[in-house]
Amino acid sequence: MHMTRARLAIFAALALLAPSTKATAQPAEEFYKGKQIRFIVGSPTGGDYDLWARLIARNITRHIPGNPTMIVENMPGAGQLVATNYLYNLAAKDGSVIGMISRSMPSAAVMKVPNVRFDPAKFNWLGSPEVNHLVMYINNSAGIAKTGDLFERELIVGGTSAVQGLTVGPLLLKNLLGMKLKVITGYQSPGEMALAASRGELQAFANTIGGPSGARRPWVESGQMRVLFNFEPDAVRGLGVPTIFEHVKTDEQRRVLTFFAGNVLLGRPMLAPPGVPADRIAVLRSALEISLKDPVLLKEAEGAQFEIAHQSGEKLAAIVAEIAATPPEIVKTAERASQTH
Repeated sequence: MHMTRARLAIFAALALLAPSTKATAQPAEEFYKGKQIRFIVGSPTGGDYDLWARLIARNITRHIPGNPTMIVENMPGAGQLVATNYLYNLAAKDGSVIGMISRSMPSAAVMKVPNVRFDPAKFNWLGSPEVNHLVMYINNSAGIAKTGDLFERELIVGGTSAVQGLTVGPLLLKNLLGMKLKVITGYQSPGEMALAASRGELQAFANTIGGPSGARRPWVESGQMRVLFNFEPDAVRGLGVPTIFEHVKTDEQRRVLTFFAGNVLLGRPMLAPPGVPADRIAVLRSALEISLKDPVLLKEAEGAQFEIAHQSGEKLAAIVAEIAATPPEIVKTAERASQTH
């Protein structure tokens, strides 16, 4: 009798678990019908990440089964660490929350930046709407004719937070290559740094572009600034400027800068938290890819001077895995060289 009661208790427990199992297997179309998807962005309103997120949010839901709605929520703070930590630890893991975070977050985790509370390899990477390049914009009044001049003359360069590539890039050039850069951090955006440059507070700053046309920012069109070089191993086709790798002298320098450049390759990375059912991840990845071919979105992107170059979630996951596999000694060198002291 005792064994019978035990078995009945087990069957009863399994029966209680049944609805939960069924909910997990709920088809994506059924799940998303009537849902509102939260799209978390780690930057303030008005910046490139925000504008990209809103462009996608206006168009992607037409291509998600069940036709859900989507709302963009800005969650700035600590160089996008606040949003990234939230998406990993606190956001719903059912496909109702997605995000767009800084491309610098995977390397921040590998470098064990303080307050990192996530493992980038465990995120569900959805894809990116563009391929990025990081370039150095320089004020034409700075009197710097070519990149090599930076080994001889001081240049005042702006930066954002210590974990973002816009700051880490110049710091690596200063501490790793020995360029005479004075890096001033604390600016909120490239636009704010361009304004500071127009006032004479700064002479240069790093910023990302999607391609040659992306380099034609207002501060370039006005004649105030120009692009001096890009940070990736290869020069950007059509941009007409050299790569900083032309000034690399050792294998260690090359490996550290290659590790850093891996961030840029992530573009504007979109992701979902760990634990989201695989079929919903597949639906979101597919919806992103289709929406980036949608004539309505393409017309909007052209008006915003955004260059569409879709990267798949699988490709982003492979890039993140490569960043995570960087040898510890290279990571340590990058850590030391990215310090503000």
